Amino acid sequence: MAKPLSRAMPRGGALLAVLAFSLSGCSWFSGWFGSGAPVIKPAELVDFKSSAALVRAWDARVGAAGSNVFSPATDGQAVYAAGSDGRVAKLDLPSGREVWRIDAGKAISAGVGVGDGLVLVGTPKGELLAFKTADGSPAWTAKLSGELLVPPEVANGVVAARSNDGRIALLEAATGKPRWTYSRALPTLTLREQSHVAMDANAIYAGHAGGKLSALAMNNGAPQWEVNVALPRGATELERIADVAGTLSLDDRLICAAAFQGRVGCFDRASGNAVWTREFSGLGGVDMDQRLVYAADEHDIVSAFDKARGTNPWKQDKLRDRKLSSPVAVADRYVAVGDYQGHVHLINAEDGAFAARAATDGSAIRGVMLRLKSGLVAQTADGGVYALKIQ
Repeated sequence: MAKPLSRAMPRGGALLAVLAFSLSGCSWFSGWFGSGAPVIKPAELVDFKSSAALVRAWDARVGAAGSNVFSPATDGQAVYAAGSDGRVAKLDLPSGREVWRIDAGKAISAGVGVGDGLVLVGTPKGELLAFKTADGSPAWTAKLSGELLVPPEVANGVVAARSNDGRIALLEAATGKPRWTYSRALPTLTLREQSHVAMDANAIYAGHAGGKLSALAMNNGAPQWEVNVALPRGATELERIADVAGTLSLDDRLICAAAFQGRVGCFDRASGNAVWTREFSGLGGVDMDQRLVYAADEHDIVSAFDKARGTNPWKQDKLRDRKLSSPVAVADRYVAVGDYQGHVHLINAEDGAFAARAATDGSAIRGVMLRLKSGLVAQTADGGVYALKIQ
């Protein structure tokens, strides 16, 4: 099977790279050459008057990401990160000092998930590997039905993980024993960028290929509700790709999501009823703070939406086609994104103006940056892990 490229083309766009696809649940991408620079000429970085500073607190290194996407995670005491060569590291949160480093003994394709005393990663062969956060020793291994591409979620004694065949599995955190598996038929063509999963005490939330968003009952995996974030349309299978992708964001009332060639919107967590939706096409998902929802579209235009009404107070278009990471709301005043050259951009939540910018190692920031109380942690494609403080 050909290795899929990393992003999908906008509707109606010309193919700018070799098309790599196959049927029955494999992925389709074009227009971007893997982890390198985008084919479409990206916007040049503009000068601006800084209203804040991103100061490097520490940096460390884990293995490179290769063709996969890795995101750091924390348990409040340490940062955990992994690379495709199988290395997993625990870094002291205040200092970046390496507490332990292990070799999983297998290639890793997804990670990391942290919680309940575990750090979890996934493999191309569908294995979910759990290690103890205390010392990195193995806890358990579970076999899922396909390659893992997004980080597992773990909390409240359970682990939720999805594989690239559309299945979502819930397992016991203590043993790795499966509770249930949810499956659905996939469209002929799907994106490699999958929806992350999110959970609360009662449900697992997941977006799906074909544009659906669903809440699955924690006890048995049965759908509590299912809604359309996107409706496939167009004359060809390529035009009808309409997948919910990237991060989901939830608060005590809402869950918000975005779809490629579909919509962005927020939905009532209890019923699935739409609070608001807007036409949108993006791959990185959404994040929110107390007032706003943030998303970057397929051309990397960053937008803010009022969480209650969906109005659009600002757009930031000066990062166009810079292959941005998922937006992360930080410090109650900003939203941050990383780009294909390893820059972290801090944007004012109030008006969308640039507040600060910081460089890392020059390689792409593709995973979800880790939000801290007064800063963030970014992981690069070359394996750099950078803790940045907002001042």
